Amino acid sequence: MAGNEWINGYLEAILDSGAAAIEEQKPMVDLRERGHFNPTKYFVEEVVTGVDETDLHRTWIKVVATRNARERSSRLENMCWRIWHLTRKKKQLEWEELQRLAKRRWEREIVRKDATEDLAEDLSEGEKGDTVSELIHAETPRVSFHSNASSLELWSDDKKEKKLYIILISLHGLVRGENMELGRDSDTGGQVKYVVELSRALAKMPGVYRVDLFTRQVLSPEVDWSYGEPTEMLTTASEDADGNDVGESSGAYIIRIPFGPRDKYLHKELLWPYIQEFVDGALAHILNMSKVLGEQVGGGQPVWPYVIHGHYADAGDSAALLSGALNVPMVLTGHSLGRNKLEQLLKQGRQSKEDINSMYKIMRRIEAEELSLDVAELVITSTQQEIEEQWGLYDGFDVKLEKILRARARRGVNCHGRYMPRMVVIPPGMDFSSVVVQEDASEVDGELPTVIGGTDGSSPKAIPTIWSEVMRFLTNPHKPMILALSRPDPKKNITTLLKAFGECRPLRELANLTLIMGNRDDIDEMTGGNASVLITVLKLIDKYDLYGLVAYPKHHKQTDVPDIYRLAAKTKGVFINPALVEPFGLTLIEAAAHGLPMVATKNGGPVDIQRVRTINVSVNRKILPAGTSQALNNGLLVDPHDQQAIADALLKLVSEKNLWHDCRRNGWKNIHLYSWPEHCRTYLTKVAACRMRHPQWKTDTPGDEVSAEVSSLNDSLKDVHDMSLRLSVDDKASLTGSLDPVASSSGEPDVQDQVKRVLSKIKKPETNSKENEGVKLENVPSKYPILRRRHRLVVLILDCYDSNGLPEKKMAQIIQDIFKAVRLDTQNAKFTGFAISTAMPVSETMEFLKSAKIQVNEFDALICGSGSEVYYPGTYTAEDGKLFADPDYASHIAFHWGYEGLKKTIWKLMNPEGEQKSPCAEEDVKSSNAHCVAYFVKELSKAKKVDDLRQKLRMRGLRCHPMYCRNSTRMQVVPLLASRAQALRLNVANMFVIVGETGDTDYEELIAGAHKTLIMKEVVTKGSEALLRTTDLRNDIVPSDSPLIASIKGGTTPEEISEALKALSKASL
Repeated sequence: MAGNEWINGYLEAILDSGAAAIEEQKPMVDLRERGHFNPTKYFVEEVVTGVDETDLHRTWIKVVATRNARERSSRLENMCWRIWHLTRKKKQLEWEELQRLAKRRWEREIVRKDATEDLAEDLSEGEKGDTVSELIHAETPRVSFHSNASSLELWSDDKKEKKLYIILISLHGLVRGENMELGRDSDTGGQVKYVVELSRALAKMPGVYRVDLFTRQVLSPEVDWSYGEPTEMLTTASEDADGNDVGESSGAYIIRIPFGPRDKYLHKELLWPYIQEFVDGALAHILNMSKVLGEQVGGGQPVWPYVIHGHYADAGDSAALLSGALNVPMVLTGHSLGRNKLEQLLKQGRQSKEDINSMYKIMRRIEAEELSLDVAELVITSTQQEIEEQWGLYDGFDVKLEKILRARARRGVNCHGRYMPRMVVIPPGMDFSSVVVQEDASEVDGELPTVIGGTDGSSPKAIPTIWSEVMRFLTNPHKPMILALSRPDPKKNITTLLKAFGECRPLRELANLTLIMGNRDDIDEMTGGNASVLITVLKLIDKYDLYGLVAYPKHHKQTDVPDIYRLAAKTKGVFINPALVEPFGLTLIEAAAHGLPMVATKNGGPVDIQRVRTINVSVNRKILPAGTSQALNNGLLVDPHDQQAIADALLKLVSEKNLWHDCRRNGWKNIHLYSWPEHCRTYLTKVAACRMRHPQWKTDTPGDEVSAEVSSLNDSLKDVHDMSLRLSVDDKASLTGSLDPVASSSGEPDVQDQVKRVLSKIKKPETNSKENEGVKLENVPSKYPILRRRHRLVVLILDCYDSNGLPEKKMAQIIQDIFKAVRLDTQNAKFTGFAISTAMPVSETMEFLKSAKIQVNEFDALICGSGSEVYYPGTYTAEDGKLFADPDYASHIAFHWGYEGLKKTIWKLMNPEGEQKSPCAEEDVKSSNAHCVAYFVKELSKAKKVDDLRQKLRMRGLRCHPMYCRNSTRMQVVPLLASRAQALRLNVANMFVIVGETGDTDYEELIAGAHKTLIMKEVVTKGSEALLRTTDLRNDIVPSDSPLIASIKGGTTPEEISEALKALSKASL
């Protein structure tokens, strides 16, 4: 301990001075005012708060409790070692963070170099120069991020003839239209209010017919019954502005989809395994609603969603799957981002990456956000800072590469399948209906005394209840009110605000402080972080003797919030948001609308709201005037860590009346920039610029009307089962009658022309093009009548392969046993269809079935090449029995697919320079097709895992679905929207999926969902899942307790399989 004597001395000083010194953590008292140097304060400020004070505090308490001198000395030594260890740990984490950032910068530069070289290969010499200039241009921050915004046509009233159907998704928290329980927990906050108000505002826009807000149905006794209602109407309009009837289904609605345990309210971290259940339920609703809207406003044709908009990572994941299934554009709003949160938590040094992932499921969240970036065409952010500093952390977005690709797209130059989503800044809107703007007048000073009863003895007027709740805390409620409104979350930095107020005597004498910290009944029943903040608030009020100066009511309703703002404004008060980081700051907009100047953090959204270039306030002690003519310009920005700067800013606004009035007027003058109509107009303008897509099975052939009449279904919205079968993947060409089943079978010439036109669209693999020349197609009926007779579908996905990737002999016997098992149920056998899903190409699949003496016509569908192709035996079949892939499915999955560019990049990644003599992989020509790039894996030890490969492809702007298959002997890359799971997405009402205990790397995706899964154990001896990812996320993808998943042992008899299927058929969620 000789080298640590100075620490020992400070520790002794701490022990002598009492517990208060450490409990304050970092009391920002100006030591110069005391007139002497306090070593205790210095130690606490400079050493203790630099490390993890929680463990340090626990150790110190033990020291205080010790009276024995010898034991006391021993505890002091232990405490010093702990300080040394924590300090070293923090430095190590900082070093690792620098290493991570340096590695990421290096990888980004390599990626940009590769991308630039690949993109320049097809250009002329002059254009190559342009590409280089584009890259240089992109590195210049002064260039406008969206230079072509002016070319967009602004959404206006002339769009009212459109009848758009818009879908918003916000899964977590408790969502309802009235009496929102904001602040009830960390999941029910500003996002809930945002999506509800956005739904209402969009429904009122010209051209928007219906808005559905999807969320989770909660039937738990822990929450109000209203969260269990399947549908809640937010707005409706029976007539438009011209008095025309707009239809009974128009307006905005909350649609609650049941998924996960029905009787439990789950926090967002626990919802991940049930996402695919939600997707299946949401899809059934969309299919039904599209048909209903088609009958109302679509002329009998389905009205598909105009856009699907996911809010937060979980909804983004869901929106990506729905967008892929329906082939409609997707929009994403992150709200808060996983990578940014992970970086912040790692910097604190209190938890390891593994602990953070265990608590927050952060890796699953990040993967969902990356998938959302893959699919989204538009990403909406609140601030420019969110784009550059938060989305810039993701593999799927690079600001510089995005600008290059956008510039090439504008000039019509091929991007070789590379894609980056477009980022746009659209500040959140606000409902100003409850705001009454009052003209500035000198008599406003006396307004509050008049209302609550002044010194002249006049009787008080009736005042809002919340005013009484606040004022009962205050000795003099006429003083200007400093208002803070947020959850009691440590990130909101309320304790620093309270210290700033308590330690500034002039501010205490001039103003009151009101803290609206959510709703609470008993602090002991609150979560740890929130309870800790409230306890600290109460201790600080007692320490600084702020009784009569600080109000902290226990309860308030959402409808009380406008009255709270009004009360602060009537006292000529100030609103403050001192959060450590504020993604946007909607409360700042609300406060400005009610005439309140503001003081806000300089970290995050408030900078954009105020449009100001900030400097380090804590160093220069400068208060920054905020704004330009395009911003609110109604307050001051401060460093949230600098409590002296916070106190100075508050004191300046409260004491300088001219400045207060200027800020108030500026806020009112510019507040229209943040209205909901303005937000929605910009929103719809940006969405309209997306490439509009729709389900590929929607055609305009002459037989539409006839087939629509033949295939009409029950009009009831409850007939989800029939609708799902009608829109199964086996029937994509028949939704609107591209092939008339009646006329086709009768041989009518006009419909035969339809058949020929459809078949002419088939895109055949180049490798087999010669084989297909001169082949005539059979005159066969449409696949639709067959599927109409199917009550259920059994899909066989058994990845049984030997060490060479060839199907094992036992697979044939298992398939035969499953056929027998299904036929034992005589009641359902004739209405049951079969499909087989495999990584093998169709040629190998046919060879396998032939060798197993299984007729291909036993199957209604063959899903081959890991979901890259779908075949229908009996449909698209040549005279010699050769099958052709469904052209509609091929067109559907072509989104963001760049075959040649991807093939070249994959080869480079799998076989780096220097390893060309012993390549890790070589091309598998036989397994490749127009939508599948296949390789033999030659050296398994050198193979990159799927998550690593996907990361490198994303960084290069290549969006696809790589996977290892066939016992890790093949690596196949298919389009983003193609997979064995997505190929089955549209037939989930009564579908049974039979899988092994392991399989290809897409195995996890096949299990979860609303379909029923039967796992046959001991059938697949070895799969490819070891090559999936570094971090195991299985429990966050596949529900462990789902009643829809059952298992049996391999080698069971057909009778046992039949009984297992019967038992599973009775299962329900």
